[in-house]
Amino acid sequence: MTTRTTPAGISLQATGIRKTYGKRTVVDVAEVRIEPGETLALLGPSGAGKSTLLAILGLLEPADEGTVLLDGREVTHRDKAARLQMAAAFQSPYLFKGTVADNVSYGLRLRRMLSGARRSAVAEALERVGLAGWEDRSALTLSGGEAQRVALARALVLRPRVLLLDEPLSSLDPLIKGRLAQDFARIIREESMTTLYVTHDQNEAMAVADTMMILRDGVAVASGPVDEITGLPPDAWTATFLGAGEPLEGEVVSSAEGLVGVDIGGAVVFAAGSEAVGTPVLLGVRPEDVLLFEGDAEIPQSTARNRFAGTVTEVQSWGAMHHMTIDVAGSPFASRVSRASVRELGLEAGSFVQVVFKASAVRVRVRGDR
Repeated sequence: MTTRTTPAGISLQATGIRKTYGKRTVVDVAEVRIEPGETLALLGPSGAGKSTLLAILGLLEPADEGTVLLDGREVTHRDKAARLQMAAAFQSPYLFKGTVADNVSYGLRLRRMLSGARRSAVAEALERVGLAGWEDRSALTLSGGEAQRVALARALVLRPRVLLLDEPLSSLDPLIKGRLAQDFARIIREESMTTLYVTHDQNEAMAVADTMMILRDGVAVASGPVDEITGLPPDAWTATFLGAGEPLEGEVVSSAEGLVGVDIGGAVVFAAGSEAVGTPVLLGVRPEDVLLFEGDAEIPQSTARNRFAGTVTEVQSWGAMHHMTIDVAGSPFASRVSRASVRELGLEAGSFVQVVFKASAVRVRVRGDR
């Protein structure tokens, strides 16, 4: 099939967005900006205002206060030309009785596209989501994952410049969700669309997004590149929400050749950086980057610069994985370990372990910076 030329994504920006229902403020966000072709993930617990903010940015409902800019131009929910540059898929696929082709072509029929062009566009959209040749299948016989692919195809077929995805995978089982998140990420990047992706699942966000905003009670508590936010959350609440360790305070005690040593009080952690000696900093390392070994194990040689002795202080079961907190010279580190590894190593509160992670896995921020 001939590859089409996809319209480039455009910037989506908002300032001073505020929305209230009765006496309750559900969104109060100073600024949101998504660069052309970028994917921003909106995360937060239930009731944080994620879907409301998406509806405002997607021109599906008005804000009480604030401005939305599409490619630098102020737009509102009454701007039909702006809304035609957007398409959305939601938690429920909302498929109706009929064939897959009927569902995917619905928006094209509303736009009065000729039948021949519609068939070609539908076939191409289904191919993009891995459902080539599914045009004549009944939409009511699809599995959850298949239905979400059809919903995405229905959005893609409109060739939007801004794509809105509101919890599109939340109702699926973890195995299908993980696979589909990777597929969605690939499709979004290949289509070069500006995308706003609402989810409460940080793993899903990390797979799909370039940048991340975390909402709490309608307010943005963190915003920036995914690696920065997840690697070094700005506060204890955000760290807990993301399942990461709290930021650790320290002071740079060595700095040379792109590597700094940070004294966290009893231990020196090495990290990639160039901060000057004496600089007060915060540092963090993602739990999945922290490896654990038995206390008396012979650790093989590796490029991991950081190796410490520690004691397990807490073990939390998170399904197939266990979240461990380890005390290293008075500072807490987090590690995510498979259930099999927990059994094999006999890990429990009080276990003596060796903690190993690379300097490149450590995020450093000057204390006071955001």
